[in-house]
Amino acid sequence: MKPQTWGKQGEHRRAVVSLTGVWRSGSFPPSQKLRASRVLLVGMKGLGAEVAKNLILAGVKGLTMMDHQQVSPEDTSAQFLIPTTGSSGRNRAEASLERAQNLNPMVDVKVDTENIENKPETFFTQFDAVCLTCCSRDVLVKIDQICYKNSIKFFTGDVFGYHGYMFANLGEHEFVEEKTKVPKVSPSVEDGPDTKKAKLDATETMMVKKKVIFCPFKEALEVDWSSDKAKAALRRTTCDYFLLQVLLKFRTDKGRDPQSDTYGEDSELLLQIRNDLLESLGVNPDLLPDDFVSYCFSEMAPVCAVVGGVLGQEVVKALSQRDPPHNNFFFFDGIKGNGIVECLGPK
Repeated sequence: MKPQTWGKQGEHRRAVVSLTGVWRSGSFPPSQKLRASRVLLVGMKGLGAEVAKNLILAGVKGLTMMDHQQVSPEDTSAQFLIPTTGSSGRNRAEASLERAQNLNPMVDVKVDTENIENKPETFFTQFDAVCLTCCSRDVLVKIDQICYKNSIKFFTGDVFGYHGYMFANLGEHEFVEEKTKVPKVSPSVEDGPDTKKAKLDATETMMVKKKVIFCPFKEALEVDWSSDKAKAALRRTTCDYFLLQVLLKFRTDKGRDPQSDTYGEDSELLLQIRNDLLESLGVNPDLLPDDFVSYCFSEMAPVCAVVGGVLGQEVVKALSQRDPPHNNFFFFDGIKGNGIVECLGPK
């Protein structure tokens, strides 16, 4: 399956997502750049397991799985790298190590059980890409700034029930894209059948260098919706963008994600956060319907597979500098079964 391309600012198109992993039939083999790359992956819940699997199978040089939390009963429902027996109370990253390493012995898989919030800036400079899950908004903004300063590819993503997202900040990113060569024809037969035949028979391709510029995560979250141009774009912006803002605020306030055993209390808080947050952004709270609270609890394994596949593929594309990257958000709605790429940030 050829990856879909989205280029224009604010343009929305349905994403075609493969659930079978990162590499597609007939795709290019891992590049030398990919084989030389080291990646830091933070948060080893269901989404983290999917991303780890994809990066290890893709053949990065090294992957460090970081998580300071212990295995919970909920983890075993979506986190396939953790054995279902004998893992309770263990560190999530350590419990994932054996199965992760067995996926590809050629990849150097390591574990770090420290809290990412305690890591100094110098720690991140050993990596070519950093991918964060399960982190607070403040941590995401801080690490994104560190990565930008040190020319490290930054990614983040999460799954909340039936909804998932990913974000990328690659700074000023250069890549190559394969294009089909259009054969030249004689002007005298420009509109004739020979021209059409030549175009149909064209099989020769060439690699074209391109460049795209990304914005920081903080700026992508702080869009000014007061201008006329922004208000026009608002009508085309998926409500999942505002759902993400609400859920990150909830995580910041409560120090956790919404939980099913406190569904009633958490649902009321989510609705209150939605009202306050969207009003502060100058957006009508009705843009995010009340029933959103019914679909954002726990991690759904199929949603982890989709978002983890896209997130893993984007990391691989960025490290190998091949094919157009998603700039800058990808949102997946498991209820509707579709994904949308959004380019949000300063206009």
